[in-house]
Amino acid sequence: MYKSTRGSAEAVTASKAILKGIAEDGGLYVPDYIPTIDFNIDELAKLDYKSLAYLVMSKFFTDFTEDELKACIDKAYDSKFITEEITPVEKIGDTYFLELYYGPTLAFKDVALSILPHLLKTSVKKQGIDKNILILTATSGDTGKAALEGFNNVYGTKIIVFYPVEGVSIVQKLQMVTHNGDNTHVVAIKGNFDDAQTAVKNVFTDDSMQKSLDEKDYVFSSANSINIGRLIPQVVYYFYSYISLYKKGDISKDEKINVVVPTGNFGNILAGYLAKNMGLPIDKLICASNENKVLYDFITTGTYDKNRDFFVTNSPSMDIIVSSNLERLLYFVSGKDSAKISELMKALKTNGKYEITEDMKKQLCDFYGGYASEKETTDEIKALYDNYKEIIDTHTAVASSVYNKYKAETKDSTKTIVLSTASPYKFPKAVMNAIDEKYSSLDEFELIKEMDKLSDYKIPASINGIEHKEVVHTKVCEKAEISQVVLDYLK
Repeated sequence: MYKSTRGSAEAVTASKAILKGIAEDGGLYVPDYIPTIDFNIDELAKLDYKSLAYLVMSKFFTDFTEDELKACIDKAYDSKFITEEITPVEKIGDTYFLELYYGPTLAFKDVALSILPHLLKTSVKKQGIDKNILILTATSGDTGKAALEGFNNVYGTKIIVFYPVEGVSIVQKLQMVTHNGDNTHVVAIKGNFDDAQTAVKNVFTDDSMQKSLDEKDYVFSSANSINIGRLIPQVVYYFYSYISLYKKGDISKDEKINVVVPTGNFGNILAGYLAKNMGLPIDKLICASNENKVLYDFITTGTYDKNRDFFVTNSPSMDIIVSSNLERLLYFVSGKDSAKISELMKALKTNGKYEITEDMKKQLCDFYGGYASEKETTDEIKALYDNYKEIIDTHTAVASSVYNKYKAETKDSTKTIVLSTASPYKFPKAVMNAIDEKYSSLDEFELIKEMDKLSDYKIPASINGIEHKEVVHTKVCEKAEISQVVLDYLK
């Protein structure tokens, strides 16, 4: 069963938690316990990605039948991924990079958003709901296109994606605004990702909006990682990457590894925390932030303070000040004290900050926090290209830079996997200018062609010629207008 982190909503089954997205009290759904896996590495090494996905997800989605869950997995992990491995691991120097960008929209979000529509459709059937579904999603760049792709023309659904008008790369923006689907809508908001995310969460808990939704025969759900159906599929690739290293002979049986995760909303690294608690031999979860280093400050001090300057960086998917999924971690490290979580979230809403207890701080020992400046990020892109002829995106560079700092500080030689969360082709200007200043006079699309010349990883078909596609979505709104925008689309 799934409970709200804030404790005052009823416990629900997995399918109902997936369908609702967020609890009535504004909390996030969490499983009443974290299940474990019998970690027999030699047996696990026999599994392909789909089989491993079933093993992991079946532990969480316990009201799905075997046939239902396997059907969702089969539909998700097919030819839309350009590698059979789905999430391959590559070694660069002494570090392993988990490449999570071989899906249709070139970012790690594809792994979860390829399966979420199928989980959602199955959940609707299981709950006996005879209504349409309205998916509301806020994006800092990558979730938007991945959600549009996943829910494109899915019968009985509409999806509205809100993105910050100035906070995404040109390629990310074009991926969204040129998307053409009968049930898909994209809206730019005047504000940052936090504004979009807060406004969307407020819509979910607005009684008048719920009434309007009922009248129109719709129910709300979410494609953000506040939805447990988005979060759990990400646990799989942590297991898969570990097994990959074991099969290659790079690690021995039960050898511990570290993982480095570039994160803003804390969902991706929370999936790693769940994997560790399920039995995966992870030692440190290294949380990598950019100049919006609210998570670094929290991990190192125990105080979360959103009263700070917001920076638009060259790693825009991490430009986040309010990290929604951190609430789930707080729930676990507080000993599942929902009253405490409600108190902390109220303090965050009222004062913009909170401080956790000493006991909770001790429970953060699994984590190490670090951050990279803009210069350190670009320096890391250049270093990996100069030394290994490898091209990485800006978010991966943040993680790699933080990992270098971690090694220098701790002298820890544990084998480490860095999560490579997006294709460099999504951020051509930042990446190519980091490699060589001679590219600074070229536009984004000329730079994509130049990147293609430097890399064995050729221009992905999904963005080849994207600058020539018709712009379908042009709507821009103020953050206070989101509720009205939703009502307008329902009409």
